[in-house]
Amino acid sequence: MARRQLYRLVLTRPRLSQQRHTFTSQTNNQSSRRVHGLIIAAAIGTGGISGAAYYAMAVQKPTKFDARSLAELDERTKREQGITNESPMRLRMEQFIRDQQKEIVYALEQVDGMRFREDTWTRPNGGGGLSCVLQEGNVFEKAGVNISVVYGTLPKPAIAKMRENHKGVAAEGETLDFYALGLSLVLHPRNPMAPTVHLNYRYFETMRPDGTSQAWWFGGGSDLTPSYLFDEDAVHFHKTLKEACDKHDKDYYPRFKKWCDDYFSNKHRGESRGIGGIFFDDLDETVADSENTFAFIQDCLKSFLPSYLPIIEKRKSMPFTEKEKEWQQVRRGRYVEFNLVHDRGTSFGLNVPGSRVESILMSLPLTASWRYMYEPEPRSREQRLVEVLKTPKEWV
Repeated sequence: MARRQLYRLVLTRPRLSQQRHTFTSQTNNQSSRRVHGLIIAAAIGTGGISGAAYYAMAVQKPTKFDARSLAELDERTKREQGITNESPMRLRMEQFIRDQQKEIVYALEQVDGMRFREDTWTRPNGGGGLSCVLQEGNVFEKAGVNISVVYGTLPKPAIAKMRENHKGVAAEGETLDFYALGLSLVLHPRNPMAPTVHLNYRYFETMRPDGTSQAWWFGGGSDLTPSYLFDEDAVHFHKTLKEACDKHDKDYYPRFKKWCDDYFSNKHRGESRGIGGIFFDDLDETVADSENTFAFIQDCLKSFLPSYLPIIEKRKSMPFTEKEKEWQQVRRGRYVEFNLVHDRGTSFGLNVPGSRVESILMSLPLTASWRYMYEPEPRSREQRLVEVLKTPKEWV
């Protein structure tokens, strides 16, 4: 039963006392990081199955989820002391994403006019998740905003693989306690003039036996996938992300924008999934100290609503034709192709016995279409989008 609970995803409206998340497996193109990305996170919508669990299965050695003492310590700290600037980073990040989930869900409900369904879950050994899903709404055909928190123990093979990218992870010992959490979001609007958007921000930490942090890192990003390209929307989205990045390091935006373009690519089609955004992983002490990195993550996540709300408000009620709706369905088919063919976490999760398929596929649109030999008309708006997807642009 405990194992069944581990794979269970939930759909529910955010209450701060209950929240936690789902992870996205997103890595760069270096082969050593491909498995490492699975350690950090599973595909969006995997319902709280930690990447650590996935990796343990990949190396044919079971992950032992037995970090009860640390989970109890954290719960006692939250209950008796509350979360302050002196609290461990994991608790501060957890509080932050809880607050952000609540704020984002509330804002989206104001846009749509319907409420999200909520589903909450807990794990016997500590941690849990909260998923908020809106389906067949007025503005959003499907929308999900999810958080999860996972406490667990990595086996020795997973520790060795993790050390390839994080030398601060101890080499001695047969097991290693870890903590992982994050927030992920996918919104699929009804109107083909309104773009799909994806977001994920996450934190991973390994612990010493006394519960103090041993090694830590952040990852995340946000990207936009339109069916019809409005240049001013692309500029606004990228400009908002760039402003958040530039507050911390002028090199972040161009570096993370390229990383996003490289990762979210339908290689079999020779085109990007969308018009990009930013994507990054493994931001640790080699990049900046934890306080500065956390401040960067906060600014990026807080930039989501300013980056997307003006776009959806402008496009949600625009008139469209049946042909334009048909094109949206074709583009959504390409979105599905990326998630099922190229997203490492999704493909890996679907091959793990016992995975909750509904959770893994929650990021997919409610409807999509594949038309044989479908080509947009020359010099059409549809054709221009394809041209941009084949050659990513610098928007700011």
